[in-house]
Amino acid sequence: MEQASIPVTERSAGPAAVITVGEWLVTMLIAAIPLVNVVMLFVWAFGSNTKLSKANWAKATLIFLVIAFVFYFLIIVTFIGGIATLSSRY
Repeated sequence: MEQASIPVTERSAGPAAVITVGEWLVTMLIAAIPLVNVVMLFVWAFGSNTKLSKANWAKATLIFLVIAFVFYFLIIVTFIGGIATLSSRY
């Protein structure tokens, strides 16, 4: 009788390795530090030694930050434009 071969994915080394809860806790702690978080997101997103799931998370977070920055920029420009319009009337 031949046994089916099951690929081992538990804690393997390399980019496809599973990230432990402890690693995620450290990642989230570093991501909470202002300015350091942006630098580390770029390191994690585009570094060659980063695990694949963390790299994908970092890329998604950077995309979300760009979208949020553009949204807030548009809100601030609209708000300042409204104030300028009101101040020019009086």
